[in-house]
Amino acid sequence: MRGLSNPMLLRMALGLFISGFACLVGIVLVRRLRRTFTDEGSLEDVRPKPERFPMHAYNAVIQQLKQQKHELATAQQAERRRAKTSENISAAVLSRLPSGVMFFAGNGLVRQANTAARQILGFASLAGMSADEIFRDATLAPRAGLPAKVTDAIQTALHGEVPARGLQAHYITPVGDHRMLDISLTPVFATAGETLGAACLINDKTEMAEIQQQQELRGELSAEMALALRTSVATISGYARQLATGRDPEQTRRLADDIILEAAQLDHTIGGFLAGPRATSHAAEA
Repeated sequence: MRGLSNPMLLRMALGLFISGFACLVGIVLVRRLRRTFTDEGSLEDVRPKPERFPMHAYNAVIQQLKQQKHELATAQQAERRRAKTSENISAAVLSRLPSGVMFFAGNGLVRQANTAARQILGFASLAGMSADEIFRDATLAPRAGLPAKVTDAIQTALHGEVPARGLQAHYITPVGDHRMLDISLTPVFATAGETLGAACLINDKTEMAEIQQQQELRGELSAEMALALRTSVATISGYARQLATGRDPEQTRRLADDIILEAAQLDHTIGGFLAGPRATSHAAEA
């Protein structure tokens, strides 16, 4: 009882009680805070991290772009191979054509020419040359509605006008050989309709022109031959009538000599005329 009545002991007991209660309250608060922090940490673990999804999507896009780039490169290589194959086929076909083929670009310069074109025109190479350098003073046979020079006809084709076919041109090679050329010009258009250039097809008609000229000359010779034959036959006929009515041996011998001479001249004329076709035939076979 004395202890309970002692104020010092009461104060100590009250302080101890208050301290114990404060410790208890502190423990409870600490546990609640720990539980709260634990719950918040678990929620953060459950929620997806925002930075992981964009990185994954970025990698997927990069991978897709790489795949598309590879497919595009493969398609381009295949297209280049097809274009190269087509170009090789075209070059092989053009190189074996007996006719000369040239392509003039829009600037008037030769972009491509086959072997026959170089041989016919007498140049080792035609690439990069202009129409003026190649044809120079080459002229065309007179024809209604067409220019007088080959260069003018090429310029007309480069402007996309009506194709010109069967042009007869007198051409002189760089070494001075005269040739008769058959030229056809055709404008070349792109898909959109603009003019890309002009294609030129060339055939050497020199030999045929010479044969035709010989035939025309032979026709003239034939007319002269017919007149000469008629004259010789009339002369021989006149000599024969004189022989039939003549009685003088000297005159008969002289008329006979004239007939022999006229017959020899006639034989020489006919023989020379017939030898011409045989020589031409032998030359053509050679």
